[in-house]
Amino acid sequence: MQRVFEALANPARRRILAYLAHAELSAGDIASRFEMTKPSISQHLSVLEAAGLVSSEKRGQFVFYRLVPESLTNTLHGFVQEVCPVARPLKRESATLARDQDKDP
Repeated sequence: MQRVFEALANPARRRILAYLAHAELSAGDIASRFEMTKPSISQHLSVLEAAGLVSSEKRGQFVFYRLVPESLTNTLHGFVQEVCPVARPLKRESATLARDQDKDP
């Protein structure tokens, strides 16, 4: 969860995620939308990929990036459950149920 929030802390990385919201883009397509060097964009993409927010696929000489929406959704859902006063007791109950199921043969 920490990596996701660190990745989201940077405005350029949030913009990259917005560009990838509805389309898969090559690294060059992404870089063309920013006024920064390609190595800087590459570093931002690496951070996003390490956080599990985007995935990449090399096709020929190009690398294409796409969102991993499940990762962001699951991370944010987990975070909300930790801070939500209603969800906290439910989460404890769920953990108890899981422990009880593990004890049953």
